[in-house]
Amino acid sequence: MILVADSGSTKTTWATIPGGSPIVTEGLNPHFASDAQVLDVCKAVRSELADTVDSLFFYGAGCGDQEQRQRMSGLLQQVFAPQCLCVETDLLGACRAVCGHHDGLVGILGTGSNICYFDGEKPSITPFSTGYILGDHGSGNHIGRLLLDDYLSGSMPSAMARLFANEYGLSPTQFMDAVYRQPFPNRFLARIGHFAMLHQDVHYCRNLINKAFRQWLRHDVLPIARRSRCRRLSMVGGIAASAFVLLSLQAEHVGLTVSGVQADPMPGLLLFHSDC
Repeated sequence: MILVADSGSTKTTWATIPGGSPIVTEGLNPHFASDAQVLDVCKAVRSELADTVDSLFFYGAGCGDQEQRQRMSGLLQQVFAPQCLCVETDLLGACRAVCGHHDGLVGILGTGSNICYFDGEKPSITPFSTGYILGDHGSGNHIGRLLLDDYLSGSMPSAMARLFANEYGLSPTQFMDAVYRQPFPNRFLARIGHFAMLHQDVHYCRNLINKAFRQWLRHDVLPIARRSRCRRLSMVGGIAASAFVLLSLQAEHVGLTVSGVQADPMPGLLLFHSDC
């Protein structure tokens, strides 16, 4: 049996070949999850699988760092003991899901964000990732940061501020505590960002989403597009899927074409590994 996992910072989807019902667990970004958390999730998944795992392909956010990749490999090997184990980045997973063996620009807009030029085998041109505090432009985390900054500074329109306060029910001190003291602040900020997705028909939220997308396109995507001389952009992630129309329009403004969006890369990954 082949087990494929796509792990973002918020959730991990596990699926098998031959196919069964996907298993969804919390995200296993090694920069945020402890060894114990990773092992607990893996043991829970293993308990739901009837067959032995012969091959495991794990695509994860935070797995670009060699040290973290090796750490994740050791933890996965400890629980699943597959004969073949590959731990790769969620970016390579996105590339394989939407491009297969074809080239193109591939972006992720979910809890976090990323972009690369995929040459048909590997992400060959990638930016340096500055993480959820300095980077992740265009992501749910980034949109959440913009929303929360407006709300706490009093810049959010009063009608939206009332909706926002009713939605989350937290005091300014509690918001600050969640961002600066509690675990998984990137997940919290992405949950805040979901507010804008729900209200993107409102002028304020639509402008804020467009602002985040413009920053991602100009700061992260266009330098890769110029170097690769590629203008086709394929996307993965819940934010890209939820605001596909807005993203496509902003991309057109800078001369790019969004050729497709997959909210969940798992169907494409299962197809890729079924054909291997």
